Amino acid sequence: MNTSKDWPLWEVFVRSRRGLSHTHAGSLHAPDAEMALRNARDLYTRRNEGVSIWVVPSTAITASSPDEKDPFFEPSADKPYRHPTFYEIPEGVKHL
Repeated sequence: MNTSKDWPLWEVFVRSRRGLSHTHAGSLHAPDAEMALRNARDLYTRRNEGVSIWVVPSTAITASSPDEKDPFFEPSADKPYRHPTFYEIPEGVKHL
């Protein structure tokens, strides 16, 4: 028989009523996806603050390391066209 410490870890993402995207709410242990979804609902949306929940096995998430942030994100610095600092805005244009 599996105990709760043997259950996989799930990451929970909740989209709030006023939000447009899911945000990480926390983690929980559950034996399967269906139970993780139900437990996430009970744990992270007790006050009806969510309209959608995602549960993802923690092992399925690959993330960059904060220690490697400079070398990892450095390639974006050599693309000046991504930053509109060299564009001239005409005087008559408003709200750009």
